[in-house]
Amino acid sequence: MSSWIPKRCSIQCIVPPHMVDVIKIRGDAKQRKMAIALEKEAEESRTARVDAAPSESYMAATAVGRAAAPSLQRVVYDGQKKAALPGKIARKEGQPPVKDVAVNEAYDGSGDTYALFFDIYRRNSLDGNGMKIVSTVHHRRNYNNAFWNGSQMAYGDGDGTLFTGFTSSLSVIGHELSHGVVQFSGGLVYRDQSGALNESFADVFGALTVQYKKSQKAHDADWLIGEGILGPNINGKALRSMKAPGTAYNDTTLGKDPQPYHMDHFVITSADLGGVHINSGIPNHAFYLLAQYLGGNAWEKAGRIWYDTMQAIQNPSASFQDWAEKTVEVAIKRYKIGSKEVRYTRRAWKLVGIDV
Repeated sequence: MSSWIPKRCSIQCIVPPHMVDVIKIRGDAKQRKMAIALEKEAEESRTARVDAAPSESYMAATAVGRAAAPSLQRVVYDGQKKAALPGKIARKEGQPPVKDVAVNEAYDGSGDTYALFFDIYRRNSLDGNGMKIVSTVHHRRNYNNAFWNGSQMAYGDGDGTLFTGFTSSLSVIGHELSHGVVQFSGGLVYRDQSGALNESFADVFGALTVQYKKSQKAHDADWLIGEGILGPNINGKALRSMKAPGTAYNDTTLGKDPQPYHMDHFVITSADLGGVHINSGIPNHAFYLLAQYLGGNAWEKAGRIWYDTMQAIQNPSASFQDWAEKTVEVAIKRYKIGSKEVRYTRRAWKLVGIDV
């Protein structure tokens, strides 16, 4: 396991702040109290933030491990509905399933995410060097969120009304663990457009984790993030839709999905660190379009272009334009200028309002 662990980190949660804001306004007294607590926790983490970015020496030392033999190491803790992390060990690598469904879901989902990154991109765990994947389930009581804190995962069970158990959605697990991949790949500053790219990369590889697990073609996938975690009476199907940003939910308590699909509808806001969970719909949709154009398995060519871009861009404050230009550059390098992969990459970006 890596010896590098951030002292403190701004947690990256699956439930976006704009949804929490609506709950504070429209929820009942209990739900409003819950939303205020979620907001306070996130704000405290930001106030205390020390950027969770490995040093250059660490990156150089781990680079050689990216093509190493697989060394999947998972450990899942039971948080016992408490706030302290990690909790009590519930299952370790190689142990058989236990009675606790959430423990098994976190364990299996970590393995599915690892499998995508190693099998397809030869990345040996989140840091490229066999980092142990640590998860805590049953975090806090009726906790309506899941997050990556820079060194481990934590999953709430939901309150059963607004949300159900967060480990039940593989796209949530893949999304949150992919924040770790961003962290160990040079990072993207978690605000404004670079923050939206950080969120989008996590959405892309959360969706690809599901598709790889199911051996699912791009045309057959639902392209949803957080499918299955909304409460039984919530009017919605997921937290986000890469296929149709802005359509994932429309509910009296949670509000309406605000994600744009095109730069014409880019949201300028000071909330959510500049709209990182909102404007991520634009690069999300660009990836979806590229995957549809290329067809087949989205993790092969479209996913390769996005993964290579994350490794190559080395610009923590990258804008959408910067990222788009780099995707074309890496597509040319891998597939040659004039190839359909390059043409379709340009076209996908053009369709969301970015010319490259």
